[in-house]
Amino acid sequence: MFENLTDKFERAFKVLKGQGQITEINVAETLKEVRRALLDADVNFKTAKDFTTIVKEKALGRNVLTAVSPGQLMIKICHEELVELMGGNESEIDVKGNPGIVLMSGLQGSGKTTFSGKLANYLKTKKGKNVLLVACDVYRPAAIDQLHVLGEQLNIEVFSNKEEKDPVKIAQAAVQHAKSKGFNVVIVDTAGRLAIDEQMMNEIARVKEAIQPTETLFVVDSMTGQDAVLTAKAFNEKINFDGVVLTKLDGDTRGGAALSIKAVVEKPIKFVGTGEKMDALDVFYPKRMADRILGMGDVVSLVERAQEQFNEEEARKLQKRIQKDQFDFNDFLGQLQQIKKMGNVKDLMGMIPGMGKAMKDVDIQDDAFKHIEAIILSMTPKERSNPALINGQRKNRLAKGSGTNIQEVNKLMKQFEDTKKMMKMMSNPKNMMSMMKQMKGMGGGIPGM
Repeated sequence: MFENLTDKFERAFKVLKGQGQITEINVAETLKEVRRALLDADVNFKTAKDFTTIVKEKALGRNVLTAVSPGQLMIKICHEELVELMGGNESEIDVKGNPGIVLMSGLQGSGKTTFSGKLANYLKTKKGKNVLLVACDVYRPAAIDQLHVLGEQLNIEVFSNKEEKDPVKIAQAAVQHAKSKGFNVVIVDTAGRLAIDEQMMNEIARVKEAIQPTETLFVVDSMTGQDAVLTAKAFNEKINFDGVVLTKLDGDTRGGAALSIKAVVEKPIKFVGTGEKMDALDVFYPKRMADRILGMGDVVSLVERAQEQFNEEEARKLQKRIQKDQFDFNDFLGQLQQIKKMGNVKDLMGMIPGMGKAMKDVDIQDDAFKHIEAIILSMTPKERSNPALINGQRKNRLAKGSGTNIQEVNKLMKQFEDTKKMMKMMSNPKNMMSMMKQMKGMGGGIPGM
């Protein structure tokens, strides 16, 4: 995500490396590269120009403290302005009402139906809402079927009527059904449309007028860059939506849509989709996105994902087992499975400061753990609970049983031992304090960040 933009920002800041002070000349050189980076990312030209103008004014107006290098100060200012450019603070979705109604809009193929399912799952599991999904795409029967499949998968009811061809009537009937059955959120999935299609645009305007949604969202494919911003502008002029959803942010995203859309349309980005799975949905946090664009990682999101998957009681039990030196392959397998639930491994690594660049050219497949799991599942219950039993003969059996080779089995055994040592060390508060002091002494990051 945004790898090219991150690289180009990094190159731009190298202009100031080794400089003792900020001057008009070195700022101009840096911002020339920054503007080029933004334009290459398909950011709106006026937005890129305004951004660099503001950064220049702020940079030349600040004194550089002795503890802060010019390069660090420029990164800090760019970070502040990127956050502001993307909306400043996160924006909550409004689902208040009896019921709260969310209307989806967007182009064909932007991912509205998938996002409708993701949002329903998010509101059900994280907000405790009783959600009704509504299929209002009367032009594409497959979209109705897709929504029903997602509803079954998520155990969420889907309202549809394939006989009715007027989406306004379907939406109105769905809202009445929600009121009578006690649903407190209704998510209306509509047909994809082109901004230039006047008839279709009038149709969604009629749906909105009829059901008076508490929230209207514009769903856009983030890989379309500047085109996404222009389309958002056209939709906003017609239906005055409340917020934007960027889908496919896990793909080859240049960043133009994320960086331009708030400035051009003046509507916040509320959610980002980061994969096909129904839990691959994140609230959009401008500060965290700015951190990632500037190569600083996103530790807060990483911790939040971990907290969602890790049970506190299980964690306490595991800590006791580690302290008693009882950590075994059952525990190791459990930890792997929890990490898999957190999302794409490469994406998770990119959230760790400094790791994004290191992982840039590393290809990590979604099934990266399958060989490890196969080897562990080939072990007997006794071998999993007592790894010391695994000798050369047993390793040969495990290699054959898992469809791997002896080298991979040996590699796993070493990984297990290294993990066991590290976890035992980290379970001791004294060791943790020592590690924190060492990390602090290695250079602490950007002052004021």
